[in-house]
Amino acid sequence: MTNREVLISGAGLAGPALAHQLVRHGFAPTVVERAPALRDGGYKVDVRGAATEVLKRMGLFEAARAAHTGMRHVTYVRRDGRRIARLDADLLMGRRNDDLEVMRTDLTRILYDATAGDVEYVFGDSIATMNEVPDGVDVTFDSGVVRRFGLVVGADGLRSATRRAVMGDVPLRHLGAHIAIFDAPNDLGLDREEVFYTEPGRMVFAYSTGPSAPAKVGLVFGSESPVLDRSVLAERFAGLGWQVPRLLEALRAADDVYFDSMGQVELPRWSAGRVVLLGDAAYCPSPAAGQGTSMALVGAYVLAGELAAAAGEHRTAFERYESVLRPYVEQNLAFGRKMAGDMVPGGRLSLAVRNYGMRTLKYHPLKRQLIERITRPLHVAANAIELPSYPMAPAV
Repeated sequence: MTNREVLISGAGLAGPALAHQLVRHGFAPTVVERAPALRDGGYKVDVRGAATEVLKRMGLFEAARAAHTGMRHVTYVRRDGRRIARLDADLLMGRRNDDLEVMRTDLTRILYDATAGDVEYVFGDSIATMNEVPDGVDVTFDSGVVRRFGLVVGADGLRSATRRAVMGDVPLRHLGAHIAIFDAPNDLGLDREEVFYTEPGRMVFAYSTGPSAPAKVGLVFGSESPVLDRSVLAERFAGLGWQVPRLLEALRAADDVYFDSMGQVELPRWSAGRVVLLGDAAYCPSPAAGQGTSMALVGAYVLAGELAAAAGEHRTAFERYESVLRPYVEQNLAFGRKMAGDMVPGGRLSLAVRNYGMRTLKYHPLKRQLIERITRPLHVAANAIELPSYPMAPAV
């Protein structure tokens, strides 16, 4: 085997998932993470279709299932707080068979705990420079340490510094919206329930996994510019009803706010020399798709498997990684573009039509068939790959 030592930049979801499988294929991965410790927080994420099979092959499906959020209801409300509709969460979100919904922080912890004994993690540091040499990549870290690795994997997210270092500034595909997510006190008393309130061009949601857990709040609004400061949130959501004034107060007091444009990463290639990109760094579908976590897990499985199949020869492995995964990625990117438009409500007439549909859906005799038809594109995208079988050591 060549290129046995692999540096992975990013200890989110994609990085530890790749490290877990590289170890089982006989590689020696090192994960470097800019944050001083494993990141907490984040929102709930879905694991669907092919990604659930990946978790099973990793031996982590039962641990992930034990962390299932158990969300029970999705509720839509009017400006004055009156309920429009309350629907079964699993049914409305189109979950099938072994599809899971877990908090991002829980899945990150599961992946970390499964790898910490076999993988070198370096927290509080990051890649400063990379210099490719005939038999590897000389990496200088921000700490001043210099080490040589056979390969480098950028699993460092939408704003990937690794991608920028090897491919320059790649413009994101702006999908016409921005999103903010933050924690707030659960003053609404939410218990495994998610509440949506919409106005033209704006959507507010809040959910909690239990009465004692904090609420996760999301603010989504249409935007022509891909570059905005979060200070615009107070202006964009001023004057709205329901609990929005209280949630904006919580936003001002929040310590950790995720705010970014709804953007996609689309690249003609995912590697340059001995450096390859994984997950959102290579093919972010945007939060609208709800498929970023699944794509990261499937991508990690394929990349590790192809490196093992090529005995570490990176040119062959990277080419196979792209050819196997790209059709799946393209289908999910297309789904993300469609869903981004649905997340930002249109005018009052379209909102009235949608609210009427939600209000009457629970009484419709064919509601399951209707929801099945609506969610079919998601299931097609989630299963748009036939996973190769890569022999590897049993999971610990």
